[in-house]
Amino acid sequence: MRVPSRYKAALAAVCLTAAAAARAERVAGAALPDEARPVEANRYRVEKSYEETLKFYKAVYPPGRYPRKAIVNQPGVKAVHIVNPESKPGGWEGLNVYELNGETRVFVLVSPKEKKSRR
Repeated sequence: MRVPSRYKAALAAVCLTAAAAARAERVAGAALPDEARPVEANRYRVEKSYEETLKFYKAVYPPGRYPRKAIVNQPGVKAVHIVNPESKPGGWEGLNVYELNGETRVFVLVSPKEKKSRR
């Protein structure tokens, strides 16, 4: 049985995307692009363009499962919030991907850890 070449190409793309996602650095469980460098606590500068960074997150966190909300879209500023519907205490509850002054950055919003009750 011969497999059409378009399926081979799609399979190769899925494998490459999965491999890239597996290598990515993680913060509180959230994947970061390989080009991400820390700026402050939970804030990272990405050497890719804003569009390339959103493309990375579209592959890692599909929009159907991880909803997106536009935060702002003005001249010089673009921002999108990615929601983690499976957020756990101490894990990531959302990502803010934004471009400001030509720099792309990612801010990881971390859920507060549960406080142990004294009973």
